Amino acid sequence: MIRDTSNQDRPLTKAAGRLPSRRWLIGGAAALALFGLVAVSARGWLSGQRSVDRGRVRVAEVVRGNLVRDITADGRVTAANNPTLYSVAAGNVELKVLAGDKVKKGQPLAIITSPELQSHLTQEQASLAGLEAEVGRADLDVQQGRANAQKMVDQAQIDRQTSAREVQRFRKTFEAGAISEMEVLRAEDALKKADIALTHARKDRGLQDKGLGFDLRTKRLGLDRQREIVRELQRQVDALVIRSPADGQVGQVLVSQRANVAASAPVMNVVDLTAFELEIKVPDSFARDLAIGMPAQISSGTARYQGRVRSVSPEVVNGEVASRIEFVGDRPDGLRQNQRLTARILLDEKKDVLMVERGPFLEAGGGHFAYVVRDGVAERRAIRTGAASLESVEILSGAAAGDQIVVSGADAFGEAERIRLAGD
Repeated sequence: MIRDTSNQDRPLTKAAGRLPSRRWLIGGAAALALFGLVAVSARGWLSGQRSVDRGRVRVAEVVRGNLVRDITADGRVTAANNPTLYSVAAGNVELKVLAGDKVKKGQPLAIITSPELQSHLTQEQASLAGLEAEVGRADLDVQQGRANAQKMVDQAQIDRQTSAREVQRFRKTFEAGAISEMEVLRAEDALKKADIALTHARKDRGLQDKGLGFDLRTKRLGLDRQREIVRELQRQVDALVIRSPADGQVGQVLVSQRANVAASAPVMNVVDLTAFELEIKVPDSFARDLAIGMPAQISSGTARYQGRVRSVSPEVVNGEVASRIEFVGDRPDGLRQNQRLTARILLDEKKDVLMVERGPFLEAGGGHFAYVVRDGVAERRAIRTGAASLESVEILSGAAAGDQIVVSGADAFGEAERIRLAGD
């Protein structure tokens, strides 16, 4: 017979009674874990249509405060008065200054030698002297003509008076019976002829006076014209000495020493050191809010200077609008052309408003909706935005203080109404 193991087995009644209790514990723990996984999965399924990593989005809190709308832009210093000086005639140029030299108003900068212009001036001056002599002679002729005309009038008056006396004498004699009536009539005819002669003498004097005056005025107009020609030529000759139009600094010298230049050729430019401005370029979206006279703050290192918007270009170039800011009061020392400075223009300030950090969500949603985060879920919500600055945007409705809004990265949400933020 083959021995079995019956002699080695011993009944363990107490241990066998504990096995069902341990199995229940293990089964309950497994069921609890399974329920947790199902709950987490169900939460994720119920919370949104899809899940997005929290690290891919940026969330900002809606706060209440003062919204300052301003524009900050880098600009370059440019001279408001930067005239280019030209030669008024062809000739050789003699430079008196170099580029970078500081100059005073009226200081000679260059001299142009133009023999042709000088000769032309001399000829016209001689013509002017001849016309002045002609006008003087014409004035004497007028005086003499008027004197002769007056002489003829005076003689006609005397002849008329003589004829009148003869008529009176002949009438008295006729009344005395010493002469015939024919003599009286002949004397009266002589008086009528004297009256006619006096009338014509007076008319001739008026016509001669007008004619002589007309000739004199014509010659004087020619004289005035010649004087203007000489005055203009003298101005051009004086302008051969190119002088500084203002206190400033020589910018660029555009010709060489002793070079021959043509008429109206640029010679040099002068930078007015008292009229520097800052030229900036701002985005077109902000340019519509700019207005001439708006206050500005110009930064040069750690120093701040007051300014004012002087002009806004009506043209948009590459999505930007050029504007110029002038200094009000003090300005930095040692400014140079094309030096870089920073300007801040205050557009508007709204006090005690709801606002949130500005981000791509404003452009993506057109300011009509945003994703508000609550309990790890981003929910699409209709909002209404107001004024916007470079850093913040005003919230008019749709959100309250303390709400969390996705300001960046919402493009990954698509058109979903609810998105779970994984890792929240």
